[in-house]
Amino acid sequence: MSENEQMGKDETQPAAGEQEQPSVAAAEAAQDTTTDTEASPVVQEEVKASAEDLAKELEMARAKASENWDMLMRAKAETENLRKRHERELENAHKYGLDRFVNDLLQVRDSLELGHQAAQDEAADLAKLREGTELTLKLLTDVMERFGVELIDPEGEPFSHEQHQAMMMQPKEGVEPNTVIQVLQKGYSLNGRLLRPAMVIVSPSA
Repeated sequence: MSENEQMGKDETQPAAGEQEQPSVAAAEAAQDTTTDTEASPVVQEEVKASAEDLAKELEMARAKASENWDMLMRAKAETENLRKRHERELENAHKYGLDRFVNDLLQVRDSLELGHQAAQDEAADLAKLREGTELTLKLLTDVMERFGVELIDPEGEPFSHEQHQAMMMQPKEGVEPNTVIQVLQKGYSLNGRLLRPAMVIVSPSA
């Protein structure tokens, strides 16, 4: 065999080390494939567990949202009922706020009717009629006082611009200036607030 043929033969045949490299790479690839195949069920289980956890959290969130909605609806209903109850109470207060006063006032009316009937009798005793009228007046005064209505009868008192209305000035001996010497019409106040000033005659100022 010539030297050239021998050289060509040597060039076409790879070295021993080069022939082993494909086998090693193939083995490593096969090993990676096997590893991936073995790991896939574990990954699937983890994904399944994660999905189950998310489903549970979603269900819990929905239940909590439903509970909060129910609480909101109950609170809204209670607020509406409270508002309606307050409206009814306010309406009743406007309508029936004078219940007690009117009920007590009926006693005065009854007394007046009895006195009126008694006065129709030609043989009526004037003294008894007068006594009955005084009792009726006292009854009315008691009713008014129970409800905070106070009489303003300032005769002999210093004149007050807040509670009195001077109708005229009239000198009178022995009376201090700006003193009420006569009450033409009594005044009234309700719980300290003036309802009607007393109409009076006042002595002139010095």
